[in-house]
Amino acid sequence: MSTLPRHQTSRTLTQSCSRLQTQLAGRTLALQKLSQRLLKVQDEERRRVARDLHDSTGQTLTALKISIELLQQRLNHDQTACDELSGIARLADRALQEIRTTSYLLHPPGLDEAGFSCAAQWYLEGFAQRSGMKVRMDFAQDVKRLPGTIEVALFRVLQESLTNVRRHSGSCEVDVCFHREAEAAILEVRDYGCGMPEELLSSLDGSVCHSGVGLAGMSERLNELKGGLKIEAADPGTRLRAIVPLLGRAASAHA
Repeated sequence: MSTLPRHQTSRTLTQSCSRLQTQLAGRTLALQKLSQRLLKVQDEERRRVARDLHDSTGQTLTALKISIELLQQRLNHDQTACDELSGIARLADRALQEIRTTSYLLHPPGLDEAGFSCAAQWYLEGFAQRSGMKVRMDFAQDVKRLPGTIEVALFRVLQESLTNVRRHSGSCEVDVCFHREAEAAILEVRDYGCGMPEELLSSLDGSVCHSGVGLAGMSERLNELKGGLKIEAADPGTRLRAIVPLLGRAASAHA
């Protein structure tokens, strides 16, 4: 039985390895594109649901409140009925407030109208009220609008990072800093909690592609914009920094 010469065997293995690497690179790129597409679809769906909640369900509850007020006027002689209607009106008010809050959290109208900086500060004020955490904000004044894709990505990173802080850090306070340089927009979120395990921070090593779904989603959003996500120990706590380059991008957001 004949055998191939050693150099020919080596060349065959090299060619096979090269083909496998090419296929792997192609599959990886396809998965990245699919992941980015899913994130875009998710944002579009959030925007649609937020609009429907605000415009449709919100208006329905508002109409219900008006009907209750009319009934109260007609039944003003019946105190028991008026008291029951007042209870229903309070429930409608609560439901309306919850729907408005959910709608704004899904996609704040201010994000499209006023930009990331204003929407983020509004969100942080609400986060402080809901969580009971002390939130310190450091936002540069008169920051020009960024392209819409960047503003949406930064807002989702802010939401996810604060969710992680609330769930996992045990911190009672958090610092959020946002500023724009000539070449990049930078968002930092720093907590004062228990911090991430050292082995986990070491495994990230500047990359979060193999981490949890939340961190991976943030990283994927920034990668699409040629940006990056860095997580490091802050002693105490953890610091997350999202950086998006601005060179070659429009100075203002698209309408």
